[in-house]
Amino acid sequence: MSTRALQQVIQSVPASDGAGVKLRRSLGRTQGLRVDPFLMLDEFSSDDPNDYIAGFPAHPHRGFETVTYLIDGHMLHEDHLGHRGDLKSGAVQWMTAGRGIIHSEMPQQERGRMRGFQLWVNLPAREKMKPASYRDIQPSEIPVAELPDGGRAKVIAGTFDPEGRSIPGPIRGLTTDPLYFDVELPGGATFSHPVQHDYSVFVYPFEGELLVGEKALKTHDAGVLAAGDRIEATAGPHGSRFLVIAGRPLGEPVAQYGPFVMNTREELEQAIRDYQSGELTRAA
Repeated sequence: MSTRALQQVIQSVPASDGAGVKLRRSLGRTQGLRVDPFLMLDEFSSDDPNDYIAGFPAHPHRGFETVTYLIDGHMLHEDHLGHRGDLKSGAVQWMTAGRGIIHSEMPQQERGRMRGFQLWVNLPAREKMKPASYRDIQPSEIPVAELPDGGRAKVIAGTFDPEGRSIPGPIRGLTTDPLYFDVELPGGATFSHPVQHDYSVFVYPFEGELLVGEKALKTHDAGVLAAGDRIEATAGPHGSRFLVIAGRPLGEPVAQYGPFVMNTREELEQAIRDYQSGELTRAA
């Protein structure tokens, strides 16, 4: 069984989105920095309400999925289909934009820490125009696996399955077969987990540093792993908390314009016309 080496580092950079929410973007900060099927990863973290209070007013999506993982804070999701979802500390929202959705994500707090992530996951061509849907996942639905060296792993998507144990997360059965763990390790401890040899894998330390083999990965940088059958990462001396994200690559062309992700320029132009004409919401 081969262990995956650190192949590429995608440094995160300060950015803003929505109505001026301050964040850090690694995957997706340029359109060439993707890890098929993952299009973008944003990290937001601040105790200053000026950095997040304006939120993400109503905006459209088509052709992919958004995964919002809120570690600290309280946000409200609303969309044109009439859905409302409260996202509180420890919760996840897995939204499939499909053929079209217009939604907003607005803070429901005036002070305190807002911290979390948004991941964009591409959809295959045959699923890009399916009906929009979403699922709110409460913290109580996310299992926590205890690790041998005193660490733990929250299982958001896929199955935690080291050494014969099998702990399924709430999200399974998608075409991209995503694996999404939030792992916390004490200093010097190692996380190890099997993975499909041809799947795309990256890790993202957001507290402390991480060693992948002999190579160090700094806080807030995404580490893309080479092919192999096993993920192994060791926490730095002061411990580490990091995301482990893997999935089946689609191997399809990507045409993106902001919140629309299709396969061809013509499909992209149609998505823009549908949004401008109101057809995007009528079709959904």
